[in-house]
Amino acid sequence: MTLRTPAEILPAGLSTGIGHLPHYDPGDAVEFVLRHSPRLPSAPALPARSRREGMIAQAATGIAGVTVDVNGSLFIDHAALDPEAPLLDTEFRGDAFVGLRAFLTAVADRVGPLKVSTTGPVTLGLALHSAGIEADLAFRIAGRIVRQRSAALMAHVLRRVPQAQLVLFLDEPAMGSLAEPGFPIAPSDGVDLVSGALAVVEATAVTGLHCCTTADYRLLLSVGPRILSVPVRREITAHAGLFGEFLERGGWMAWGAVPTDGPVGTTVDRLWRRLAVLGRALVEDGLDPQLLISQTIITPTCGLAQHGITQAELVMELTAGVADRLQQQAAGFPFSVGA
Repeated sequence: MTLRTPAEILPAGLSTGIGHLPHYDPGDAVEFVLRHSPRLPSAPALPARSRREGMIAQAATGIAGVTVDVNGSLFIDHAALDPEAPLLDTEFRGDAFVGLRAFLTAVADRVGPLKVSTTGPVTLGLALHSAGIEADLAFRIAGRIVRQRSAALMAHVLRRVPQAQLVLFLDEPAMGSLAEPGFPIAPSDGVDLVSGALAVVEATAVTGLHCCTTADYRLLLSVGPRILSVPVRREITAHAGLFGEFLERGGWMAWGAVPTDGPVGTTVDRLWRRLAVLGRALVEDGLDPQLLISQTIITPTCGLAQHGITQAELVMELTAGVADRLQQQAAGFPFSVGA
């Protein structure tokens, strides 16, 4: 299959979700996704339904020597750990993937793009280390498992939805701490792990990297994603040159424009103003405004598992509203704050 760029499969003015939702019923969750993000629906995970659908629990499912209990906790059988062991569930049949299966059933006839996510190797490795596995072994296991799961996920999705155009995101919140003193592995080792996981699916999917924490953005871009997901924060303006080069190479930005850790208000205006001020600052520092508009996706900052369903509805309505406002700007002066 020919590698496709984001611009070939993603229209301008997109909004989408990050993945985790507060719903208990898989059918309700899928209806929510398709209603709010019809142009780029994102497969949901439902940790309220089962703790095994949580970020770490889901990622640890199928690792030899690791058991995930009903509360999502990890239990380690050190004698059974093997960094060369294959992933034990490549068909996504277990309790950890109910949301994914419901989503794929609902979009079986889809021709356009769809988004799936999996936890990245740095975040999984850190969780395995925290559960009691020695650091070198934990990250070796994590790297192999995420590579295998990513490849298996792409194969599984294409069997179920053969005409879809795939977007795969690695969720890597731990990459925000990768360069900090005391992190269990060196930054270069973390970069190698993540770039290796992205590389195995580059021929079948547009790859993305999501890090909802403040991070070394040069480090994030060095792993080679086609889409970089970052929160809308003031410090982003210091990286205009870095992001400009990324966009000029055909990369896309997924802006976390709607906060998930505090009040969001009830109208788009304040959220648009935050994004517009950031965009104008980036443009003033030399970033091409047309690239910034045409190669942008709007998302919430993070997943919505900690929200109520009514709150989640509001967040996604606001996300779509910001994306609509951005699309309107394409016809006028980019990032007009008062628009």
